[in-house]
Amino acid sequence: MVFDEAYFDAGIPRVGTQCEKWDGMIEETGDETMIPMWVADMDFPSPPAIRDALAAVLARGTWGYTISGEEDAGALCGYWARRHDVHFETRDVLMSPCVVTGLRVAVRALTQPGDGVLINPPVYGPFFASIRDSGRRIVESPLEPDASGRYTMNLADMERRLAAREAKAVMLCSPHNPCGRAWTREELADVVALCRKYAVPLICDEIHADFVFEPARHHGILSIEGAPDAAVMLCAASKTFNVAGLQQSAIVCRNEKMREALRREMTASGVKSGNAFALAATRAAYTGCDEWADGLKAYLMGNRDFVVSYMRENMPGVRVTPLEATYLMWLDCRFLNIPQDELMRRILAAHVKVNDGLFFGEKGRGFVRLNIGCPRAQVRAALERLKTVLG
Repeated sequence: MVFDEAYFDAGIPRVGTQCEKWDGMIEETGDETMIPMWVADMDFPSPPAIRDALAAVLARGTWGYTISGEEDAGALCGYWARRHDVHFETRDVLMSPCVVTGLRVAVRALTQPGDGVLINPPVYGPFFASIRDSGRRIVESPLEPDASGRYTMNLADMERRLAAREAKAVMLCSPHNPCGRAWTREELADVVALCRKYAVPLICDEIHADFVFEPARHHGILSIEGAPDAAVMLCAASKTFNVAGLQQSAIVCRNEKMREALRREMTASGVKSGNAFALAATRAAYTGCDEWADGLKAYLMGNRDFVVSYMRENMPGVRVTPLEATYLMWLDCRFLNIPQDELMRRILAAHVKVNDGLFFGEKGRGFVRLNIGCPRAQVRAALERLKTVLG
């Protein structure tokens, strides 16, 4: 098959499939005309190789207790070496149901109750929850936007907080959700140096690694000098290949002591991974879907450029944060001078569902997140509706 613009333009119908993005939205709002541009889930068919792998498991006719093994970890190792020049061994891999589970396991395994965990808001909502629900303290070192809206970390502030022992771990989103940053090698090296200097672990969520757009590139945390001694990488095929419903991810840690602490916490918490369908789908994703992933990224770049052009022409009061990575656009609506609750009310009244910026912390006030992982016609239709309330 050719995974070109026409392929992704076709999309796939999802209403009536117990899909959170569509069916959950309709159940919540009672509005079947609403266009979903919210949760990070794409409206494209997953790669044919994954469907074939699932069909093969279905054909077995029985699905008893299943183990993950060397083949599963090896597929992950090969994919990261091939796609991102990040190298690790199968022994470094722990299988987990999802990256959010990995966040919680890492916080509980590598810190103590009452410890602070440093994060850089605005950031993915479960970062806050994984710290708070584990009885740890949230320590915020906010990202800072420049005149164009591009965000950077405040390394001086991060060091001040680590030096004062406010935090006993750092949790990083790389690439960053929702700000769309692809951190440079130099930026990551600075964070690793801080973690090593103050002897704190670095927990790095890299679920969006495959969505970094040229000329930027993804630098896996384990490829940074000194990081393997201090870092845990969380990753999954779920975002790239739209298989989040299968519940499969990985925790990768090259530090044996840290890895054993993670393993013990997984055992204590009853965290297991052995879904026969999820494992087969993930192996297929990591070994037979590169052309599909390349076509997807090219299509998403087109969506990004379309949104930037459309917003500039039709909604000049909304600033689009530069999107270097992910398929999630961070829209700055503060210049419209509309309170956050009214902003969200107006957008829903236009029959479009986006993510409220406050899901990403107080630093998200005045913002919304727009998911462009869908056919361009759907993006256009949503923007035309948004223009009526934000233009």
